Amino acid sequence: MGSTASLASDEEGPSIGTQLKSIAIILGVILGIMWALELVDVLLGQPLNSFGLLPRRISGLTGILTMPFLHGGIAHLAGNSVWLIVFGTMIMLRSKREFLLVFASSTLLGGLGVWLFGNLFTANAVHVGASGVIFGCFGYLLSMGLFERKIGSIVVSVFVLVVYGGFLYGVLPGQAGVSWEGHLFGFLAGVATARFVARRARAASEASARPQGV
Repeated sequence: MGSTASLASDEEGPSIGTQLKSIAIILGVILGIMWALELVDVLLGQPLNSFGLLPRRISGLTGILTMPFLHGGIAHLAGNSVWLIVFGTMIMLRSKREFLLVFASSTLLGGLGVWLFGNLFTANAVHVGASGVIFGCFGYLLSMGLFERKIGSIVVSVFVLVVYGGFLYGVLPGQAGVSWEGHLFGFLAGVATARFVARRARAASEASARPQGV
């Protein structure tokens, strides 16, 4: 029923092989677009990065949508690809719909936050990269245990905190040339999405448990 349901047995849902195949297809499409754009960009001398997100400029609004798909080079994209696969797979083992929701919210809400508040303390710069989406996935996994209060979700959140807790430093101003604003607002969008999903699932559960009228 709800998108927050855990993976069950083969009788109740698709096998792990089927799950992994569909996950690979979704990630393959997303990463395929990113890599195709980056290869073209590198060959042309990186003119596509001018279509990234430029804060508080009307011309930069389209960058909210394009920012996750544009990168500052092959190394930048390669690093982001690894983390998108790691965190994306973890979410999609729960629900592919939830991953797409996190991807969308991190792109739109996270991007809007960067557009409104980016470059307040730094030189005017164009923001590119999927790190906002990656931090959105990280924020989602880290906080879903808090909002759902289920054993499985809590275990995942604790695991993410222990193993990947160092990501939290990425939301703070620090390394030059890194969009910490993208990290911060992507992370906040992921946390907000976890809260939304948990509340929706709780409301659906309460509605189904409510006695039906005669």
